Amino acid sequence: MKKDDGQLITARRAYRNASEEGNRQEEARWANVIGDIFKNRGEYVEALKWFRLDYEVSTKYLPEKHLLPTCQSLGEVYLRLQHFQDALNYQKRHLDLAKDTDDLVEQQRASTQLGRTYHEMFLKSESDQTSLRNAKKYFISAMKLAHTLKKSNKHTFLKEYIDAHNNIGMVEMDLDNLEEAEKWLIKGLQICDEEEVVENDDGRTRLHHNLGNVYMELRKWDKARIHIEKDIVICKNISHCQGEAKGYINLGELHYRVQKYDDAILCYEKALSLAKCMDDEHALVDQIHQNIRTVKEATKVMEDLKKEEQNLKKLIRSMVMARGTSSERKCLLQQNASLDCLIEKSSIIFAWKKHCEFAKKKKKIASELCDKEKLGDSYLVIGESYQKLRNFNKAKKWYSKSWETYKSIGNMEGQALAKINLGDVLDSVGKWSDALEAFSEGYRIAREANLPSVQLSALENMHYSHMIRFDNQEEARRLQSKVEKLRQLDSNKEVEPLRDSCSETDTEGDDSPLKSYVSKEHGNDESAFDDVPLVSLVFKSKGTKHCTSTKSLEASATSMPSQTAGRKRGRLVLSDEEDDENKKQHADSSTSNECESTLFVICGGKMGEGVVLVNTGQDAISGCTPPVHLEESTCSHKGRSPTLTPETFRCSRPHEPVNASHGASQNICTKNGHSCPIFYACEDEYCKHLIFKVEDDFVHVEPGSCKFGDKLGLEHMKVEVACLYFLKLVKENRSRGLLPIIQHLKCGGEVLESLNSLYIPEDYMSGKCWIEVSVDRWVPKRLIKLYVDCCKDLSKPPNLKLLKKLYSLEVSEDEIDVSDCEVEDISATPLLNALHAHKTIAALNLSHNLLGNETMEKLKNLFLSSSQKYGGLVLDLHCNRFGPTALFQICECPVLLSRLEVVNISGNRLTDGCASYLSTILQNCKALYSLNIQNCSITSRTIQIVTNSLDSGSLLSELFIGYNSSISGNAIVNLLDKLATLKSFSQINLNGIKLNKNAIDSLCNLIKTSCLSHVMIGETSIGNERAIQLSDSWNSENCELVTLDLSYCLLTSNYIMKLTTDASLIGGILHLNIRGNPLMQEGGVALGSLVKNPHCCLKVVDLSKCQLGLVGILDILHSLAGNTSIEELNLSENALKHEYDTLVKVEAHEDEVNKDMFELEVAADSEDESKEENPCVDHSFGSKSTYIEQLSSAICMAKQLRVLDISNNGFSGETFYGVWSTNSGGSLTQSHIQGSIIHLSVEPNQCCSIKPCCTRS
Repeated sequence: MKKDDGQLITARRAYRNASEEGNRQEEARWANVIGDIFKNRGEYVEALKWFRLDYEVSTKYLPEKHLLPTCQSLGEVYLRLQHFQDALNYQKRHLDLAKDTDDLVEQQRASTQLGRTYHEMFLKSESDQTSLRNAKKYFISAMKLAHTLKKSNKHTFLKEYIDAHNNIGMVEMDLDNLEEAEKWLIKGLQICDEEEVVENDDGRTRLHHNLGNVYMELRKWDKARIHIEKDIVICKNISHCQGEAKGYINLGELHYRVQKYDDAILCYEKALSLAKCMDDEHALVDQIHQNIRTVKEATKVMEDLKKEEQNLKKLIRSMVMARGTSSERKCLLQQNASLDCLIEKSSIIFAWKKHCEFAKKKKKIASELCDKEKLGDSYLVIGESYQKLRNFNKAKKWYSKSWETYKSIGNMEGQALAKINLGDVLDSVGKWSDALEAFSEGYRIAREANLPSVQLSALENMHYSHMIRFDNQEEARRLQSKVEKLRQLDSNKEVEPLRDSCSETDTEGDDSPLKSYVSKEHGNDESAFDDVPLVSLVFKSKGTKHCTSTKSLEASATSMPSQTAGRKRGRLVLSDEEDDENKKQHADSSTSNECESTLFVICGGKMGEGVVLVNTGQDAISGCTPPVHLEESTCSHKGRSPTLTPETFRCSRPHEPVNASHGASQNICTKNGHSCPIFYACEDEYCKHLIFKVEDDFVHVEPGSCKFGDKLGLEHMKVEVACLYFLKLVKENRSRGLLPIIQHLKCGGEVLESLNSLYIPEDYMSGKCWIEVSVDRWVPKRLIKLYVDCCKDLSKPPNLKLLKKLYSLEVSEDEIDVSDCEVEDISATPLLNALHAHKTIAALNLSHNLLGNETMEKLKNLFLSSSQKYGGLVLDLHCNRFGPTALFQICECPVLLSRLEVVNISGNRLTDGCASYLSTILQNCKALYSLNIQNCSITSRTIQIVTNSLDSGSLLSELFIGYNSSISGNAIVNLLDKLATLKSFSQINLNGIKLNKNAIDSLCNLIKTSCLSHVMIGETSIGNERAIQLSDSWNSENCELVTLDLSYCLLTSNYIMKLTTDASLIGGILHLNIRGNPLMQEGGVALGSLVKNPHCCLKVVDLSKCQLGLVGILDILHSLAGNTSIEELNLSENALKHEYDTLVKVEAHEDEVNKDMFELEVAADSEDESKEENPCVDHSFGSKSTYIEQLSSAICMAKQLRVLDISNNGFSGETFYGVWSTNSGGSLTQSHIQGSIIHLSVEPNQCCSIKPCCTRS
């Protein structure tokens, strides 16, 4: 008989009596009590039956407030059964009822349950980002309520407050921030001690449990064992059978990690006996059985490893006799094959110290074989060893050496893999920007080499960085789309399995064991396994998000030959809207290619964050299946106060943007007093916002919304604060439509010149102090007021990006620029309604959004209903999702046809379906002078129709048709001949279109007969002869050439020399783009002469990728000393390859000389390292130092220069920024220095904030 059978008998008797008496309240209460007894016994199905009886009685006969504990109980048991949708239904009902009765206690419990359910859905899923966001939302709400309740009664909600620290630790584990997780969990235990919480408390066991997991991942085995054992003891003392079983599971995993397999088996058997005591824990029992089988498999692998070690020793002994004979190479290859087998097996059982030992021996063998490819492979394996051992400095060193080795032999695949692994290490040490750069470089190399699997790995890493590290939703969504396409291609390819054998009779590698560390080198067939792709060398470090949070075992990427180079982190799929009812998304069939091979039931969050992970392999530990989460929490029956444990909590992320889906209201704090601590202004002690005090109110802003360290970021911050403050105004004040113009931001009574002036920014994000805002004046912004009102009418949150765009209108409110605001057809409705009320529009820029034909139809109706029937109109719709029928809406609107002067619809997939509509627009828009249809997937057919639609009376003066590749030479000839008949045509863009001789002749004729001043024919490869032919066509008496784009036209220095001698031509050109032409150093000298020419009027010059060399760069910069016109100069990527390599290696050597901490630590890593130094490296510090000094001096002399780009030339950006700062003439300087990027600018110029397609000459 079970110990609670007496309680159950009493409860059943009481239930029957209440039912017979018709006492519905008691009947419902006792049904809940019985259900709670069954739930605590693990009999969830039986518990569910009684909770349903409680719900039916309460619904039919009792007031709504009696449903609170009923809904809570149903939600809890459905969560344990993992019926998530049913759990959400009852938990949301619970929350709604609590809000209706204004019951803060029940609101806190309901929010906690909802957060736990969504968190479980996230952990169960491979890609359910929506659930993570919802979990975060509800946990933040629960934390705030718990804090409020704790302040009112210190001891009542102490438990929830402690659990909040556990929850934050859990989230930090999800984000792979193990050190941060350790801090939060230890703080939770400290609070338990300070508040004298009893030793046998379930809150303590959760903290010990998760600390055990954290220390296990940190490889601090002794600390992990101490906390796991404390977890087990407490669970045993409080009779928590499930928690005790999970504790033994984790202790078994600990023993497995250190290869103590007998101890691991004993722990699993103990956990099995405990799990069998619970009736509905069948999944837990099954997975413990699986774990036991896995340990037994690992025992066999260990035995094989020991046998192969003996084989290796035998081969080493035989090497003594083979030295200097013809058998020496054969013996070395046999040792290499044996080491590959040992590396493979040690990775399977996570023996990373052994793995490192074998990898270093492999490096030595590769050196003796003089095989650079094998040497690069060995470096990569050593890097993996140190990464798994969490020695990230050494891992970084060896991955870097691997990359250099692969680069020296031109192995693109190896370079890409080394970069991806290097990015993993950088991510682990918190250098997220550098990690993203490494992933991006790996993707670039893989794409160049056409390696889909490696591209997939790099993209998944980039997606993870943008999504998790930087919260860049737009970029993450774009990368996700690429990943899905590549994944679909990859899933269609079958990888032939490789056998797993280790034979001491292998010769020349023909029968070598499984080798995942060698890639194919053409012409080398020493080993039958040389064609094994390097894709298996992408070592995983971070685990998928659900695997990490539940502490799944790390498995080597090499344990399964068919495993692609997948990211260890699972991708998170973005949802455009936060929909609580979204169906959970399950892991697809490629899960085994994405996450680590998993072996055990590993219990993460406690209580009940236990997760069962399945091993699907047969002979090796491989594959990964979605885990089965076993939830446990406390939930009371009626008659006593329910107790819930918030399993996971996380405050808002530092870089979380506010957009249409989240609403600007999330960035608004509540008003609280005049000079109170900022904690009371924000009501969240974990808030990571910058706090601003505007008049008597507070506004908090995400620090990621601006760039620390420059005035541009400060001005953006002022705009955001002004918009958020406007949203906080009461309705009466907001109705006037006045917005503040912020004059100063003050800290400590001093005006902030930049955000770097905040000595300790953390203080301003943790409640210690705030930033005072000084309002200069209030200005009317009618359109903002209309937009906010329309959002309110439609119950939609304002889009903060859009608000800031409207606020920043500098000319008038008739010129509306809302580009790049993530506006979609649905979210555009409030804006369009506001424009309808606004009535007057002179220019409308909706570019770089997500708008489609539906919005175009609404725009047509907007202009049809407008009273403004005349006056010029500029319409910019480029880079959206419009189709050909979008132009039909323009044709159907007489107002648009009569007013349009500029139409830019480039970057939309119009296809040839738009031809007839374009014809109608050209024939009927009498005021149209600029048409941009670049990159619209149109062909010669559309161009011919456009040509036929033009007549001599047309006012068209600008036509952009570039990057429409399917256009024939004849179509271009006909178009150019027709344009020559127009009276005022002045600008043509043919970038990216193939131009034959006839087309060039027609273009020359157009130049001679019209006032053509802007010619853009980049990427046409016309060559020197035709370029000179064009230059000779300009007649200085008729027109002046203002803009000339000849990028990627195969020009040489001869063309520059010709240009230098034509004084009439260079006296008119303001914008010159000749990037991507092989001008070489001779071209640099010629360009220097051109710049010195007194007739030169150039303002913007792009000379990037012209192979000018370091000498050419220096010559051009020296020439600027006597030039008074050039303001923007791009000299990026001009160092010749050998110059770049030398500079980079010298830079690396200087880092060692400067005793960089990282280099010092790894310098003593290997006794062989001195032998591996490349004797060809040029360590000419003096010559480099002299060159840098000359370059700095030249930059200092270029007084008129406003923007300079010298990226990717092997320089260190910090070297030049000091010189640039002294050359600003008193203006504020800015820099964008990141990795090899070096952009220097002077306010108000911006280096790369404006997209190239948005730049108008």
